This record gives sequence, structure tokens and C-alpha cells, in this order.
Amino acid sequence: MRPQDIVILLKIIAKEEQNWNNKQLSEELFISASEVSESLGRSGIAGLIDRDKKRKVFRQSLMEFLQHGIRFVFPVQLGTLMNGMPTAHSHPFMRTHFSSEADYVWPDARGFDRGVSIEPLYKNQVQAAKLDNCLYQMLALVDVIRVGRVRETNVAVDELKRMIL
Repeated sequence: MRPQDIVILLKIIAKEEQNWNNKQLSEELFISASEVSESLGRSGIAGLIDRDKKRKVFRQSLMEFLQHGIRFVFPVQLGTLMNGMPTAHSHPFMRTHFSSEADYVWPDARGFDRGVSIEPLYKNQVQAAKLDNCLYQMLALVDVIRVGRVRETNVAVDELKRMIL
């Protein structure tokens, strides 16, 4: 698995019942079509998507991985204070539940928010999140799981379950 594999699976879920193809995912996620294809293959091997049809995400399996494994497989190394796009505890959804001592952002030169930087799961994640609010929220909730304490993580997991399952 590579970090962008998680983003691709979440994007498929965010599209709900809409038809999609690799080229469309590629354009919306700013990833090459070949990388999308390779990612779907890796996700099939991992048991997170149907290996034959590559259209059906195994949502329960993905949720279990996000809840119990993502913080170990793709840990966060906090960066410096910079401008960016709010994530984790700083995402508007989480702000309605908690006040945080530290703000977290994905680095973005055009960002208006300032906080401790969290490296996105892949290079063009900020661009993709700007185009899809559902994807943005799911990725921010994943960051909560990656950096949060138990209380915040529980809220993020509950919301992700609602969105994914």
C-alpha cells in the first residue's frame, strides 16, 4: 500500500453511486491514470476493493484499516508553523466538537489558515480536497485518527463510519 491508495479509495466512496473511470479519478485527484490503475491493483491485493471489477470498495475492511492501522502504516510527522488548508482538529467539522490548542494544516502557499503542518498523504491532495468537500472531510478525519487523542479519534471514527458505511 501507498498513501495515495487511501485517497483513491475515499474518492471512490465520495463519488457514491456516480459512474467513474480511472481517467476521471486521475483528473479529479491530480494523479496519473497509470498510478490510479496501479493503486487499484494494490488495493485489490490488500482486500480493500473487488479485485475483479475494481468498482466495489470493501467499506468495512477499509474502515477497519483506517480505525486500527493507518496511524501505524502512515504515521504523521508534524512539521513547522505555516499557512495551509485546515485539517485534523482544525477542520470545520471537528471545530464544532472540540477546541484545539494547536491548529493543523496541509501546507498550501495560497492557504489563509496558519498552523502546524501535516504532510498530506500525497503531493496533490490539497488541490483534490479543494474540489470535493466530502473527500476533504474524510481526509481531515483520517488525519484526526493519525494525530488525535482517544476522545478526538472516537468522534472522527464515528463520523467516518457514518460517511463510509
